[in-house]
Amino acid sequence: MTHLEILAASAGVTLIISMVVIALQAENKKTGNWMIPAALSLVFFLYSAITVVQEGLTGFWTEHISDMWGTQIWLDLLLAVGIGFFLLAPQAKTVGMRLFPWLIFIVCTGCIGLLAMLARFLYLKEKVEKAS
Repeated sequence: MTHLEILAASAGVTLIISMVVIALQAENKKTGNWMIPAALSLVFFLYSAITVVQEGLTGFWTEHISDMWGTQIWLDLLLAVGIGFFLLAPQAKTVGMRLFPWLIFIVCTGCIGLLAMLARFLYLKEKVEKAS
């Protein structure tokens, strides 16, 4: 296996395990949950920065238009980010977040921005809950 295959498989397994843990603990309200999406956003940003330096800024586009699978993955990513923003935006407004700067950030960075927005929302929500 190449290092890229190992990385992709490890990420998939980690996601599945994380989703099972989330499903089992959906009722638990813990403080500091905002740190998880913040860390993921930072790690993914760093990996993406390395990728851009090595592969170029528009390399993602070439991958997404090279064949039907590439386009299918592009559409899947767009839908996932759109669903995430759709679900997060109303809640983000309730804690005073301005949506259009986040929208621009997400359009430019995809899940990096969405994870950062989620982290900020969870941080502000925790802050509001502590104050009341």
